[in-house]
Amino acid sequence: MVCRMFRLETEVDKARRDLLRTRLRDTNTLASPILQSLRGTPGEHDTPLHIWAMDGQDALAGGLVGYTWATWLHVTHLWVDAAHRGGGLGSRLLAEAEHLAATERGCRASRLETWDFQAPGFYTRLGYDIVCVIDDYPPGITEYTLTKRLA
Repeated sequence: MVCRMFRLETEVDKARRDLLRTRLRDTNTLASPILQSLRGTPGEHDTPLHIWAMDGQDALAGGLVGYTWATWLHVTHLWVDAAHRGGGLGSRLLAEAEHLAATERGCRASRLETWDFQAPGFYTRLGYDIVCVIDDYPPGITEYTLTKRLA
Protein backbone atom coordinates (compact mmCIF):
# COMPACT_ATOMS: atom_id res chain seq x y z
CA MET A 1 0.00 0.00 0.00
CA VAL A 2 1.30 3.42 -0.97
CA CYS A 3 0.98 6.23 1.54
CA ARG A 4 1.21 9.74 0.16
CA MET A 5 1.63 12.91 2.14
CA PHE A 6 0.21 16.17 0.82
CA ARG A 7 0.62 19.72 2.05
CA LEU A 8 -2.59 21.71 1.70
CA GLU A 9 -2.28 25.47 1.16
CA THR A 10 -5.05 28.03 1.26
CA GLU A 11 -3.57 31.25 -0.12
CA VAL A 12 -4.85 32.88 -3.30
CA ASP A 13 -2.48 31.99 -6.11
CA LYS A 14 -3.41 33.21 -9.59
CA ALA A 15 -0.72 31.17 -11.34
CA ARG A 16 -1.94 27.94 -9.72
CA ARG A 17 -5.55 28.92 -10.44
CA ASP A 18 -4.69 29.31 -14.12
CA LEU A 19 -2.77 26.01 -14.13
CA LEU A 20 -5.70 24.25 -12.47
CA ARG A 21 -8.14 25.77 -14.97
CA THR A 22 -5.96 24.61 -17.88
CA ARG A 23 -5.61 21.11 -16.49
CA LEU A 24 -9.34 20.81 -15.83
CA ARG A 25 -10.12 22.08 -19.35
CA ASP A 26 -7.69 19.54 -20.82
CA THR A 27 -9.17 16.70 -18.74
CA ASN A 28 -12.71 17.68 -19.74
CA THR A 29 -11.73 17.98 -23.40
CA LEU A 30 -10.26 14.47 -23.40
CA ALA A 31 -13.49 13.13 -21.90
CA SER A 32 -15.91 14.88 -24.25
CA PRO A 33 -16.06 14.65 -28.05
CA ILE A 34 -18.16 17.82 -28.09
CA LEU A 35 -15.54 19.80 -26.19
CA GLN A 36 -12.86 18.26 -28.44
CA SER A 37 -14.71 19.59 -31.49
CA LEU A 38 -14.60 23.12 -30.05
CA ARG A 39 -10.80 23.14 -29.75
CA GLY A 40 -9.22 25.42 -32.32
CA THR A 41 -12.53 27.09 -33.23
CA PRO A 42 -13.86 30.53 -32.27
CA GLY A 43 -16.32 28.77 -29.95
CA GLU A 44 -13.48 27.48 -27.79
CA HIS A 45 -13.15 30.72 -25.80
CA ASP A 46 -15.52 33.07 -24.01
CA THR A 47 -16.18 36.17 -26.09
CA PRO A 48 -17.33 39.22 -24.09
CA LEU A 49 -20.63 40.87 -25.01
CA HIS A 50 -21.34 44.27 -23.45
CA ILE A 51 -24.23 46.62 -24.21
CA TRP A 52 -24.47 50.08 -22.62
CA ALA A 53 -27.42 52.47 -22.47
CA MET A 54 -26.36 56.08 -22.02
CA ASP A 55 -28.81 58.86 -21.19
CA GLY A 56 -28.88 62.36 -22.73
CA GLN A 57 -26.08 63.52 -20.42
CA ASP A 58 -23.87 60.51 -21.29
CA ALA A 59 -24.49 58.95 -17.87
CA LEU A 60 -24.94 55.21 -17.59
CA ALA A 61 -28.68 54.46 -17.64
CA GLY A 62 -28.26 50.70 -17.83
CA GLY A 63 -26.20 47.92 -19.23
CA LEU A 64 -25.74 44.25 -19.89
CA VAL A 65 -22.49 42.36 -19.40
CA GLY A 66 -22.15 38.81 -20.59
CA TYR A 67 -20.26 36.53 -22.89
CA THR A 68 -20.86 33.92 -25.55
CA TRP A 69 -19.39 30.44 -25.55
CA ALA A 70 -20.24 27.24 -27.40
CA THR A 71 -23.45 28.59 -28.99
CA TRP A 72 -24.69 30.02 -25.67
CA LEU A 73 -25.15 33.57 -24.45
CA HIS A 74 -24.43 33.86 -20.73
CA VAL A 75 -25.84 37.05 -19.20
CA THR A 76 -23.70 37.86 -16.18
CA HIS A 77 -25.09 41.29 -15.22
CA LEU A 78 -28.15 43.27 -16.32
CA TRP A 79 -28.89 46.54 -14.57
CA VAL A 80 -31.08 49.58 -15.21
CA ASP A 81 -30.86 52.78 -13.14
CA ALA A 82 -33.94 53.30 -10.98
CA ALA A 83 -34.85 56.48 -12.86
CA HIS A 84 -35.17 54.51 -16.09
CA ARG A 85 -36.92 51.36 -14.85
CA GLY A 86 -40.36 50.46 -16.12
CA GLY A 87 -39.87 51.94 -19.57
CA GLY A 88 -38.62 48.84 -21.35
CA LEU A 89 -34.88 49.56 -21.23
CA GLY A 90 -34.04 46.24 -19.56
CA SER A 91 -36.05 44.37 -22.19
CA ARG A 92 -34.28 46.31 -24.98
CA LEU A 93 -30.84 45.53 -23.54
CA LEU A 94 -31.65 41.84 -23.25
CA ALA A 95 -33.25 41.67 -26.71
CA GLU A 96 -30.19 43.33 -28.26
CA ALA A 97 -27.85 40.89 -26.53
CA GLU A 98 -29.95 37.93 -27.69
CA HIS A 99 -30.06 39.31 -31.24
CA LEU A 100 -26.30 39.87 -31.45
CA ALA A 101 -25.58 36.49 -29.88
CA ALA A 102 -27.89 34.69 -32.33
CA THR A 103 -27.14 36.57 -35.54
CA GLU A 104 -23.45 37.42 -35.19
CA ARG A 105 -22.18 34.63 -32.95
CA GLY A 106 -24.40 31.68 -33.84
CA CYS A 107 -25.84 31.26 -30.36
CA ARG A 108 -28.87 29.05 -30.00
CA ALA A 109 -29.62 29.63 -26.32
CA SER A 110 -29.17 32.02 -23.42
CA ARG A 111 -28.70 31.49 -19.70
CA LEU A 112 -28.55 33.67 -16.60
CA GLU A 113 -28.88 33.65 -12.84
CA THR A 114 -31.04 35.97 -10.73
CA TRP A 115 -32.20 36.21 -7.13
CA ASP A 116 -35.80 36.15 -5.94
CA PHE A 117 -35.80 39.89 -5.11
CA GLN A 118 -34.30 40.83 -8.47
CA ALA A 119 -36.12 39.81 -11.61
CA PRO A 120 -37.24 36.19 -12.09
CA GLY A 121 -40.68 37.39 -13.26
CA PHE A 122 -39.10 39.81 -15.72
CA TYR A 123 -37.13 37.00 -17.34
CA THR A 124 -40.02 34.52 -17.46
CA ARG A 125 -42.19 37.18 -19.16
CA LEU A 126 -39.44 37.44 -21.81
CA GLY A 127 -39.53 33.72 -22.55
CA TYR A 128 -36.97 32.35 -20.10
CA ASP A 129 -37.65 29.09 -18.29
CA ILE A 130 -36.58 28.42 -14.72
CA VAL A 131 -34.34 25.34 -14.83
CA CYS A 132 -32.82 25.44 -11.35
CA VAL A 133 -33.82 26.84 -7.97
CA ILE A 134 -31.33 27.05 -5.10
CA ASP A 135 -32.97 27.97 -1.80
CA ASP A 136 -31.04 29.84 0.87
CA TYR A 137 -28.21 30.96 -1.48
CA PRO A 138 -27.11 33.15 0.17
CA PRO A 139 -29.04 32.54 3.40
CA GLY A 140 -32.56 33.93 3.15
CA ILE A 141 -32.42 34.37 -0.64
CA THR A 142 -33.40 32.05 -3.49
CA GLU A 143 -31.29 31.94 -6.64
CA TYR A 144 -32.78 30.98 -10.00
CA THR A 145 -31.05 29.78 -13.13
CA LEU A 146 -33.03 30.46 -16.30
CA THR A 147 -32.54 29.52 -19.94
CA LYS A 148 -34.11 30.49 -23.23
CA ARG A 149 -33.85 29.06 -26.73
CA LEU A 150 -32.94 31.77 -29.24
CA ALA A 151 -34.48 31.95 -32.72
